[in-house]
Formats: sequence, C-alpha cells, structure tokens
Amino acid sequence: MSNIQPQGEDLRKAVQWLSEEKQCSKTRDIKSLVQDACARFDLSPKDAEFLARFASEEFKI
Repeated sequence: MSNIQPQGEDLRKAVQWLSEEKQCSKTRDIKSLVQDACARFDLSPKDAEFLARFASEEFKI
C-alpha cells in the first residue's frame, strides 16, 4: 500500500472503504468505485482529486 497519508476523517474513511471494496469486488471498475466513495463520504473537490490520484497510484489505473 502507498505511503500517502490523507488529511481529514472523511477522506481517510473513503480511502479505507475504497481499498476494501476493491478487494471484495475485483471486477468492479475502480473509477466507479472512486465516484461512489466521493458521493458516499461527501468529499470536497480537492479530496476527490486526492482519492482519484491515490487510486491511480495504488491500483495502477
């Protein structure tokens, strides 16, 4: 896993949720998981950008 440390509780929860969901549903598209996480945790545009960057680095999308 990456050494990136997200700021803010909602973003940390989103990163954790994203990682767990990706492992549970390996066939699901990571981009749709990122979109779901952004909506589920009501992320700001800056946090959504961080999450997308995290996903691209972590899951090689």
